Parts: sequence; structure tokens; C-alpha cells
Amino acid sequence: MLADHLRPPDGKPYGPPDAKGLLAFVLLGVAAVWDTAIGASRPAWLAWSGLAAAAALYMAAVLLAFRGRTAPATASLAALAAVVTVMAARFGEGWLYLFPMVGIACGTVLYGRRVQITLLALTAVTALVVWDGGGNVETIMAFAWGTFSAGIVAAFILHLHALIGELRDTRQRLAEAAVAEERLRFARDLHDLLGHTLSVIVVKAEAVRRLAPSDPGQVQRQAADIETVGRQALAEVREAVTGYRTSSLDGELNRAADTLRTAGVEPVVSRTGAAPGGQAQTLLGWVVREGVTNVIRHSGATRAEITLAGQSVTITDNGPATSAGEGGSGLRGLAERLSQAGGTVEAGPLPQGGWRLAASIPETAD
Repeated sequence: MLADHLRPPDGKPYGPPDAKGLLAFVLLGVAAVWDTAIGASRPAWLAWSGLAAAAALYMAAVLLAFRGRTAPATASLAALAAVVTVMAARFGEGWLYLFPMVGIACGTVLYGRRVQITLLALTAVTALVVWDGGGNVETIMAFAWGTFSAGIVAAFILHLHALIGELRDTRQRLAEAAVAEERLRFARDLHDLLGHTLSVIVVKAEAVRRLAPSDPGQVQRQAADIETVGRQALAEVREAVTGYRTSSLDGELNRAADTLRTAGVEPVVSRTGAAPGGQAQTLLGWVVREGVTNVIRHSGATRAEITLAGQSVTITDNGPATSAGEGGSGLRGLAERLSQAGGTVEAGPLPQGGWRLAASIPETAD
């Protein structure tokens, strides 16, 4: 039933407000009213009763359809078709104009193949009644086509209103999905940014504490690095909020090597193949950042190797730990980032000890 598609969750119909536009078509009975008033339709009591019943049943069918009451609306439509067919067959003339009104009721109450089949049957009945009343071919075609086209137009207009409502709902759902995706992106960026930055600050603060009694000059350099890292983190958080953060892979590799040295981990960085560009460079920079953060936090390693080959990067360490970052939100966020570009992330312990993080991005990600 078409009316089932006309109501969004707020209960307001997408079709004509309160069905007033369709109720106006009850005026198609004016010709029958005129015939009855001038005495052309006798007995008058039967004609007036038939008119009242037809008008009441038409309005009931339309109103019930717009209120989503399928069964009562269909019953009213069936009764309307019966009353109009009987009255038009008995009185003819102006009563034939009630058939298009029944067609409009069909287009309002029914939906899909039901309205098509019902309208075809109603059109055939209309043609038969007009022919039985002595109508010529032109008259038969006029009333039959008028009945069918009135119903099809009503069904099309209401279906169009339903589609507009569905499009509005779809647009709303897409907007909600976009908001959810943006929240996820921001949470992921914030975790990766602050997790790495705070790890660097902690490592450098520990270096300052160790060097304070013996090397004031080195302490000053480490303190300056902490200030630089903090300022950079502020800038990156601002960029993450606006969604424009990009990460230079060379910059990430340099920061990674410096951070590892400060943490007492020997960095070994090697590169082969063509340098990645565009989105691949940004994503691989995130991999380096997350991998180095996990080495510092969890591995207990003394050596870490970062190998960049085209659009793939591998980070391994020689630490005793066998669960460096396993199942953490950082690795999950990293996997989500790369999966959107068709990339993959693999992480797990090595047979000889230590941990391995490998990520690759297809060439199309550029």
C-alpha cells in the first residue's frame, strides 16, 4: 500500500497535506448531482443515496490510505467501485464521470502491481458500462482512458512523494554516517598523535633526568627537543581537528631515528625502490610513527630496524617482549586507515624473538 511509504518517523506525510488535494476530486460527481437535481436520474431517493455513499466512500478510502490503515481503505475502495458501477449502469450520463474518481482512489489506496491490475479491471468495467449505455467508440475510449490515466497519475504523484521522502531519509542517514566517520577519524588521529608525542616527551624527560648531574649542555638540547615536540604536537592536533593533517615520510623517519636513539634503541633505517608519494607517503608515515611508539613503549629492545621498500614498510626489533602493541587501539586504528586505501597491516612476534610490524599499500593508493 502506497500510504505505508508516505510517513517518515515523525508521522508527517510526504504527500499532499491531510490529503486535501485528493479529496477535491470528489467534485467529479457534480455531473451526477446535476442529473439528479433536474430529475434525469430516477428514483431520486436512490440517486441521492448513491451520491452520498460514493462521496463518503471515496473520502474514507483516501483518508484511511493516508493514515496507513490498509484493510479499511481497501474495503472502502471496493465498496466505492461497486456503488459507482451499479449507479452508472442504472443512470448513465453524468454518473459515468464517477469512474475517474474511482481510478484516483485506486491510485491512492493501492501500490505496485495491485494498482496496475485493479486499474486495468476498472477500465474494462468502465468501457463495458459505457458501451451498455449506448455510448459510441469515442465515448467509450474517453471514459476508459480518463479512468485509467486518472489512477495512474495519482499513483505516480504519490509514489514520487514517497521517493522524495525516502531520499530525504537517506540524506539524513548519510549525514549521520559522515558525522560518525569524522568522529572515528578524529579519535584515531588524536590517539596516534598524542600517543607518539607523549612517548617521545617521556623518553626525553627521562634523558634529561639522567643527564642533569653530568652534562648540562645535553640537558639543554633535550629540553629544547621537548619544547619542539610539544609545539609540533599542538600544531598537529589543530591540523587533525580540521582534517588536513599530512605527514612527511622523511620527517617521520628522522624523528623515529632520533626518538629511538634517545630511548637507548639503536635505529637502522634502510630504503629501496622508488619513494612513495601522495596518500601512500602519509599512510606509511603513520605506520612508522605507530611502530616506533610501540617499540619504545612495549618491546624492551636495544635495536630496531625500519625498512622501506617502495610502498611497503617493515619495523622489527630484538626485544624480548612478544606482544608489543598486540590488539591495541593503535594497531586497530592503523589497520582501519590502511584498509580504506586497500592496504594491509600485519603484526606479530618473530620466531627468534622480537616483534615485526609490516604494512603495504597498493600502487593505486597514489
